[in-house]
Amino acid sequence: MTGLPITGATAPVADSTGNWVDSHAPEWSRPYLRLARFDRPIGSWLLLMPCWWAAALAAGIARDLSQLPLVCALFFIGAFVMRGAGCTWNDITDRDLDGKVERTRSRPIPSGQVTAKQAAAFMVMLCLIGLAVLIQFNAFAIATGIASLIIVAAYPFMKRITYWPQIVLGLAFSWGALMGFAVTFARLDLVPFVLYAGSIAWVVGYDTIYAHQDAEDDLLVGIKSTALLFGAKTKTALSVLYALAVTLIGTALWLAHSGWIAWIGLAVFAAHLASQIVRLDISNSPLCLKLFKSNRDAGLLLFIGLVGDAVARTMMA
Repeated sequence: MTGLPITGATAPVADSTGNWVDSHAPEWSRPYLRLARFDRPIGSWLLLMPCWWAAALAAGIARDLSQLPLVCALFFIGAFVMRGAGCTWNDITDRDLDGKVERTRSRPIPSGQVTAKQAAAFMVMLCLIGLAVLIQFNAFAIATGIASLIIVAAYPFMKRITYWPQIVLGLAFSWGALMGFAVTFARLDLVPFVLYAGSIAWVVGYDTIYAHQDAEDDLLVGIKSTALLFGAKTKTALSVLYALAVTLIGTALWLAHSGWIAWIGLAVFAAHLASQIVRLDISNSPLCLKLFKSNRDAGLLLFIGLVGDAVARTMMA
């Protein structure tokens, strides 16, 4: 990283939370780690969840756990570096808008800690790491993974033209639901596509909660979001989105002939989503952030159920 010099001194980040990047990372590296959101890994965890769901569900269908630990480890690395690359791309394209929004004006590019060219070089490095992970899989999975880049590239521009950018985010963040099956079976059938659709509904829901933090600023600078679209009807919209997510994921489990452990995981996942709707106050930004982050735990609960089901099915094989 010494080949990516920083323009000017490393200024403190206005929304710094005392995370490991601010406390322990070398000073020269901090702007780049913030570009990749390594100081705020929640997005990487949320990108990872559909990957792990699909990997566990596919292992259960195959009744073979032998590759699951390695696949999950590779997905973990891939999710973190590719989410970092995606965030860097987003910051490059949004650098002018970010300077007008209170929460984002301290990001490395608008605050002058790195230039757009330096950020682009860092993004390429992350993509190369992601490629190194991707080529560990079969040719079909490699092609499936590369196809997702079209959606990732398009996402930052959607907030300028539609009130539904969260759908495009959902298409990108749910891609792992396809990857888990592509890696395991080198093909895609109905189950992963239904799981993918359920994950998209989940992503639209939780990112609507997240977008309420910026609703006032977004309105001023002309950024569109489902938070602005739904407004006071957000709880009703979330009820529909989360119900759709649970129904579609449940349909995927049914199509996969999943056992009772997976269904318990889905029930706990559904209860967690319902509690978010009950607790939500769109005027309370800290609460919105807390509820948004809690979706990692919701996703892990479902994953545990799917792994338990895969173990049970393998033992009965």
